[in-house]
Amino acid sequence: MSNRQPLVAANWKMNGSRESVAALLDGFRQGLPADGVDVLVCAPSIYIPLAADELAGSNIGLGAQTVSEYANGAYTGEISADMLKDYGCRYVIIGHSERRHIFAETNETVANKFCHAREQGLEVILCLGERLEEREAGMTEQVLSEQLEAVIARAGIAAFDGAVIAYEPVWAIGTGLTATPEQAQAAHSFIRLQVARHDDRIADELRILYGGSVKADNAAGLFAMADVDGGLIGGASLKVDDFLAICRAAG
Repeated sequence: MSNRQPLVAANWKMNGSRESVAALLDGFRQGLPADGVDVLVCAPSIYIPLAADELAGSNIGLGAQTVSEYANGAYTGEISADMLKDYGCRYVIIGHSERRHIFAETNETVANKFCHAREQGLEVILCLGERLEEREAGMTEQVLSEQLEAVIARAGIAAFDGAVIAYEPVWAIGTGLTATPEQAQAAHSFIRLQVARHDDRIADELRILYGGSVKADNAAGLFAMADVDGGLIGGASLKVDDFLAICRAAG
């Protein structure tokens, strides 16, 4: 059994201002537990330089919420992995449900982004998850398998060495609904077994986060599950006390 260090990642989505970013990060720095949990903040791209300055000298990691599938060049409006690294980003979220369903990113696009980010040395949080109608139709495992295998087929299983997966049931994001700890564990266990079909060691060491309306009052129950290695936190990461409580639950 691997000793996977829990990871709690804040996904601020399209929220924030210079003032709020500084205040949140100051609160995080001062209140985080000293050890036992890795903490990461994924800021809007325009605030990454500010966040990098605010986090200098701290043990909080910095990440982006998406990245281009292309390297530098004639891609107006896009941001490459090299640019993110230039400002101190170590992580990037890829395949978040909002990118898939609002911005029409396909499994192929997600796989291309994953490959580009990994080739450039970024640590990836790959998001997988099913919609409510897919869960109700009994298709959860099929959807998770299709999303995961598209990336493995393109990138190879070795690219998952050091990567992170986040299971985020689409029906539980921003809705106030949360998967029960048992539902989360079932999905996480399935994902780990899928990875183990390709490589047992990588599967054992792979951190799988839960994302979907994690709050201070439900975090401990979710994180107690054997295959839940932390959380990808949306709304609660915009409140210092809530986010710190979730980090303490993970640690």
